[in-house]
Amino acid sequence: MKSAYEVIIRPVISEASFDLMAQNKYTFEVARQAPKEEIRDAVEKLFNVHVKKVNTMWVKPKTKRVRYVAGKTRTWKKAIVTIADGEQIEIFANQESDED
Repeated sequence: MKSAYEVIIRPVISEASFDLMAQNKYTFEVARQAPKEEIRDAVEKLFNVHVKKVNTMWVKPKTKRVRYVAGKTRTWKKAIVTIADGEQIEIFANQESDED
């Protein structure tokens, strides 16, 4: 079993992920081989919250060009974690208050 820091790679910061925070859903990039149970345990351990649900998906690569050379971005695994009502993850809570 991996440590929590190896399972959760980084939070995903985007407009769509900020819109989901109103529904207590937080988005993370996670390790490619991490099952939902490990993701649940890692989020509960790192952020001290109760996880109700974990949804995972693969983000497909996009074609990018650098001058004349076409390439692709990497494939990565994304997890949307739903936490219990009344709880929030502090990393994201600070981001919301800065917009005012």
